[in-house]
Amino acid sequence: MTRWLYLYARSYTRLPGRKGNGPPRYGCRRAPFNSGQLFRFGAVVRRLAVVIPTVLWTALWAILGLSASLYGTALAANDETVIVALGDSLTAGFGILANDSFPVRLEAALRGAGANARVVNAGVSGDTTAGGLARIDWVLADTPDLVIAELGANDGLRGLNPADMEANLDAILARLADRDVPAILTGMLAPPNLGRAYSDAFKAVFPRLAERHTVVFYPFFLDGVAAQPALNQRDGIHPNPAGVRVIVERFTPIVLRALADIKSRSKTISR
Repeated sequence: MTRWLYLYARSYTRLPGRKGNGPPRYGCRRAPFNSGQLFRFGAVVRRLAVVIPTVLWTALWAILGLSASLYGTALAANDETVIVALGDSLTAGFGILANDSFPVRLEAALRGAGANARVVNAGVSGDTTAGGLARIDWVLADTPDLVIAELGANDGLRGLNPADMEANLDAILARLADRDVPAILTGMLAPPNLGRAYSDAFKAVFPRLAERHTVVFYPFFLDGVAAQPALNQRDGIHPNPAGVRVIVERFTPIVLRALADIKSRSKTISR
């Protein structure tokens, strides 16, 4: 194209328009362009002929790369197991940094063991089993694959009727079963100052419910941490970061087995 423009310009410059005996005039009817303009125009056209395809190909590859990235992210998100830790201050992480809380530490431990799991912190400090029951629909809004029910400590601290606690936990587990959501029920012990009869009735609630609803049972959430000053905060009730690590270390195998059961059941259903 550039050569054609050059020849076109030369054909006009041989017969330029004149006025009297003066120099050739450009811009008249017979010579609308001068050769310099046409050369510059040709250079621009040649440059665009190289730049435009390059820009288009670059944009195309960028779009394809972004699409692949989004697709990969979507696949990873679909493969992620969502675990909701429904609990009280022991789950919420009372008195410690968020990064040291039970849900955060558990998620890190599960991922370290190869499980693509996300643990949602649904702990509310001071919550009783009644409070957990009131929040169960909010918990299910996260469409969890597994729920850890860690409640009862505040019922015991307040000396609430173990029968009422059992009714609340029973309703929570029944609601989860209705939605076909597996659960891990964690047990708790009542303060010894409430007497032997109360402590026995309180402790018996948890294994009874686990058997009734056929859920995974972890007998004592604070196993290995309770009554250990080095693993608790000054109140002697809430674990410190070191205590949380002990809980997570002991609790992680239970969760991994529950996840394996979920995966196995999912494969059976898909067949």
